[in-house]
Amino acid sequence: MTSAPVSASGSWPVIRSLGLTGLLVSFADAFSEPANRAALAFRAALERDPWPGVEETAPSLVSVFLRIDPLAADHADLVSRLSDLVSRQDWYEAPLPEGRRLFRVPTVYGTDLAPELSEAATAAGLSEAEAIRELSAARLRVMALGFAPGQPYLGELPENWNLPRRTELNPMVPAGAMIQAIRQCVLFSRPSPTGWRHIGQTAFENFRPDSDPAFPLNPGDEVQFVATDRAHVERMMGDADVLDGGAEVEVIS
Repeated sequence: MTSAPVSASGSWPVIRSLGLTGLLVSFADAFSEPANRAALAFRAALERDPWPGVEETAPSLVSVFLRIDPLAADHADLVSRLSDLVSRQDWYEAPLPEGRRLFRVPTVYGTDLAPELSEAATAAGLSEAEAIRELSAARLRVMALGFAPGQPYLGELPENWNLPRRTELNPMVPAGAMIQAIRQCVLFSRPSPTGWRHIGQTAFENFRPDSDPAFPLNPGDEVQFVATDRAHVERMMGDADVLDGGAEVEVIS
């Protein structure tokens, strides 16, 4: 059951009830950088000052989900507090959360480890060498985690990378695969089929169930897929002593 939206401005953002145990604050109905920024900043504000009855918050590309305990929370009061928080500032211009990090991840582009680079480069109007230079230079924001545990959606690439998904599924790509479509990249947590193009391969592990935290990447972090040679990535694959796929990590805010 979804209630009618409550909106501070008459359009966006809107607040929706999702059954008895959820509330959703949405800043747009389609992805944009400002809407993603707003969702990340709004979620950070909620996390700084936890509210009674709110058990969890989770951002998506343009929304923030609140999981609530209906026995401990007053639904109407939470909606009122959310409306007040929404109206306090322009969230689309808000600074990104503090504590963000940049991961420079060694990546092998092309070869049989990432066999769809050539196809993607041609579709983007580039040679393979030009594509590698452009992709390696891009700093991509972790816009959301989803589809698999710890798996980041990263963007945005330049407009020439606004490529459609494949018409047929790739039956399986490995963990650590860097895949691309619609100006975004995804770094796979586990082997999986995909309709996106496999253009790079890393030794990065997104999901570490025996570690704390289990997810090394957080929404708002940034990733740069730095080109390296195949032998370097292959040496790191399966090496338990190599953290973050050999990435250099620095705090950026």
